[in-house]
Amino acid sequence: MDSRVVGIHEVDGTEQVAVVIDVMRAFTTAAWAFHRGADKIVLAADEDEALAIKASHPGWLALKDGAPASGFDLVNSPGLIREAELTGRTVIQKTTAGTVGALAVVQARMALCASFVVAGATARALADAGADSVTFVATGEDGRATEDLACSGYLDRLLTGERLDPGPSLHRARTSSAADDLRGERRRAAHPADVGLCLEVDRFDFAMKVGLEEGMAVLRPFQTRPDAVSAVHRAR
Repeated sequence: MDSRVVGIHEVDGTEQVAVVIDVMRAFTTAAWAFHRGADKIVLAADEDEALAIKASHPGWLALKDGAPASGFDLVNSPGLIREAELTGRTVIQKTTAGTVGALAVVQARMALCASFVVAGATARALADAGADSVTFVATGEDGRATEDLACSGYLDRLLTGERLDPGPSLHRARTSSAADDLRGERRRAAHPADVGLCLEVDRFDFAMKVGLEEGMAVLRPFQTRPDAVSAVHRAR
């Protein structure tokens, strides 16, 4: 499978299959929200849009990164989201990088959002779809975030059928500046467990696909066939 890694600013609209990566913390938080029962996640471009969507949909919950703010119910922290009761709820998510990257590729033929916690399922989804090329969008630090690049490299190698030890990739992520910031509480609304939760490989067995629904970018989880990757490589 051909692949390339780009930053958000390098997305040019030609992407047919894209995987948007935000390890720390948007798409780790999103995966935990689904695990806690969320039905769907609507992605917003900025805080104003998130609040406008919430105002039009009573009962929906708004989530943002950074410090808690008026009108927002949740923060972008897997450690905090794992304690929330979200069964049947719709969450509106706005973050600095992850949601922006997803919105940039929402019209691609297939757009997935990923982090280490859904890595295996993401690779299976790509293989199951018969994708022959993929664009990885590393969202943090203008495409230079070590943890996002580590995850994209890990996914890329998974797609070759390698039996991988995730240890080296996790070490890169664990020693990234983002991880240091979280541990040092230099990011607002951080939970002590956030770094560890972001580094749990295959914590969940679903992938996350984003697409347009009624004019909104909506992220939903979906199950993949456990043998999808191995089956594709046997066929080759």
